[in-house]
Amino acid sequence: MLWSAAVRGFETYLFLERNLSEESIKAYVSDVNKLSRYVAEQEATLMPDQIEMSDLEAFLTWIAELGLGRRTQARILSGIKSFFQYLILENARKTNPAELLEGPKLMRHAPEVLSLAEIELMFSAIDLSHPQGTRNRAILEVLYACGLRVSELVNLRISGYFPEAGFVRVIGKSDKERLVPIGAAAQKHLELYLNHDRTKIKVDPAHEDIVFLNRRGKGLTRTMIFLMVKDVAQKAGLEKKVSPHTFRHSFATHLVEGGADLRVVQEMLGHESILTTEIYTHLDLHYLKETLINFHPLHQGDTLS
Repeated sequence: MLWSAAVRGFETYLFLERNLSEESIKAYVSDVNKLSRYVAEQEATLMPDQIEMSDLEAFLTWIAELGLGRRTQARILSGIKSFFQYLILENARKTNPAELLEGPKLMRHAPEVLSLAEIELMFSAIDLSHPQGTRNRAILEVLYACGLRVSELVNLRISGYFPEAGFVRVIGKSDKERLVPIGAAAQKHLELYLNHDRTKIKVDPAHEDIVFLNRRGKGLTRTMIFLMVKDVAQKAGLEKKVSPHTFRHSFATHLVEGGADLRVVQEMLGHESILTTEIYTHLDLHYLKETLINFHPLHQGDTLS
């Protein structure tokens, strides 16, 4: 894959799937272009699928020597990591050479989370009389009930659904499997789709085991899911930027707020490290402080720091 084609595809991915602002997209694309120009200035020009960790280490040393601030360096590294993750999703690479690279330590921002009322608004905004309405409702129900990544959702298999036990088998990052409970509401809508609407589709033989299909009987793409979620959020009147990953964040946050053990949440999310899951404890503390300020008579009028 040439740099120009890879960067164009990355830009589309950031807009449709990552749901980033126009400014953030421009910054990420600019950062990848910095890398491509740096590589072009070296003796041997490398394509995106040929870049190794040592090349990126040299690039990061170069941008540090330019005198860029720590936050800018961290953003550039973040953009580079996202770029190579995108290439993996597009099957242009098997590994991310930036995965083990560390940038300056900065405070983490809390992800966008939906309240239960906002999630129910989205459920209600789906027109079930529409040919894809039952499928779309089942998709949102499963996203929220199971906390799946969008890549895990599109690869969900009928053979990995165990209705009697109330579990789904999920293939996560690095092809690691995990079993995730599926709630009664999500199971009801999933079975409604599987036993009725899906049976009316002429299924492509190569996609017979895939749960969620398009009208042509083939598996959905990540982009299709992102566009559907954005459309439903708009119809529900939500002003927040909502993506499939928002349902995953909401799933984890609501579990922690409800008192779930962090190790259990880590297992259901498929996180390698408990440190990744710990961000939801910070969200929970923020929620507790907000509750105190809103409802305790001695704290009303305070502000969150």
